[in-house]
Amino acid sequence: MGISITAAVAWEAGKPLVIEEVEVAPPQVMEVRLKILFTSLCHTDVYFWEAKGQTPLFPRIFGHEAGGIVESVGEGVTDLQPGDHVLSCIHRRMQGVPALQVGGNEYTVVHVGCVAKINPAAPLDKVCVLSCGISTGLGATLNVAKPSKGSSIAIFGLGAVGLAAAEGARIAGAARIIGIDLNPKRFNDGDKKFGVTEFLNPKDHDKPIQEVIAEMTGGGVDRSVECTGNVNAMISAFECVHDGWGVAVLVGVPNKDDSFKTHPVNLLNERTLKGTFFGNYKPRSDLPSVELEVEKFITHEVPFAEINKAFEYMLSGMGFDASFAWMHKHWRDLPIPVGISVLSTLSFNAFEFAFSKCVCVMRSDFVESNAI
Repeated sequence: MGISITAAVAWEAGKPLVIEEVEVAPPQVMEVRLKILFTSLCHTDVYFWEAKGQTPLFPRIFGHEAGGIVESVGEGVTDLQPGDHVLSCIHRRMQGVPALQVGGNEYTVVHVGCVAKINPAAPLDKVCVLSCGISTGLGATLNVAKPSKGSSIAIFGLGAVGLAAAEGARIAGAARIIGIDLNPKRFNDGDKKFGVTEFLNPKDHDKPIQEVIAEMTGGGVDRSVECTGNVNAMISAFECVHDGWGVAVLVGVPNKDDSFKTHPVNLLNERTLKGTFFGNYKPRSDLPSVELEVEKFITHEVPFAEINKAFEYMLSGMGFDASFAWMHKHWRDLPIPVGISVLSTLSFNAFEFAFSKCVCVMRSDFVESNAI
C-alpha cells in the first residue's frame, strides 16, 4: 500500500524547497521501496533546481545521492530483502508528484537495478556521497582518463567531483595534478589532501587557460578531466591536452543550450575527447571495489528542516558536498553505527573507508510515523 511521507519539494525553478507530505506508491515488479536515512547534496541537484538541465520539469524532489534501508520489495526481487542497507542514485516513481529524484524525502521507490547493497557496518551518513559525484569524479580519472604513473593531468573544477578526480589521479600516480578553479578558496581545500600539486585561476591570466597550461607543461598535459558543466571549461580541457596522445574527459552536465566548438585541427592532431556517466562504474558490481577516504569530501552539517541552507552553501562555493539525514523517534533502534572512529576500515566486500576529519550532515527534526 502507499504511504504518506515528508519531502522537500521544488515547485518552481530557483525557489526555496517546501517541506510537505507526498504519497509514495508500493514497489511494483522488480522494484524496492527504501527508507531514506541520509542524502548528500550534489551540485547536479542545484543545476536542475535552477532549470539549467536537459529536462527542466517541475515539481521535483531533489537529492539523488541517497543511503537507506530496504523497507519492502516488489515481485521478482530476490537479491534484496527488508532491512538491507543500500545506496541508490537514480530516478523513481511516486504517486501524485512527477519528475522526482531519490533522496529528498523519507521513502522512495526505485528499480532493483539501481540499488547497491552495502555492509550494514558502513556509516550511511558518509558513504551516501558515493551514490553519484564522488564515484563519478574518481571513475572519470581511473576508468576513463587512465593517467599513467608519472604523467600530468589537469582537473577543471575543484568541487566534490573535481577533487575526487584529483584523488583518482593521485591514486594512479600522476606526477603533476593541476587544479583549475575560479574560486580561490578551493585552492586551500584541494592541496595535498586530494593530491593537487598546482593551482590555476583563469582570472589571474590574460590569455586562455589552455594556453597557460600548454606553456607550463611543454605542449600540454597528458590527460584532463572537466568537472564544471561549463562549456568553455570543456573546450579548454580539450585544447589543453598534448597533441598526439592527450585525452580529455568531460564529466560536467552542460546547459541545455550549449554548443561545444573547437577547431578541427585539434582532432586531426590526435587529441582524444571522451565523455563519461558515473565514471564508467556499474554501481551494483563496481562500487564494492572502491577504496576512498570519503569523509573529507563532505563540508557541512545542516538539519534537514534547513535543506535550503545546503543549497545556499553550494551556490556560494562554500561546500563540496553536504549530506543530510532523516532521523526519527526509533533512530537509536536502527542497526546503524552512531559512533565513528578517527580511522575506520569497514568491509563492503572489498570496500574500505578511511575517515580523516569531521563532516557536515543535515539531520532532520521530523518524527517518523512509519518506522521499519
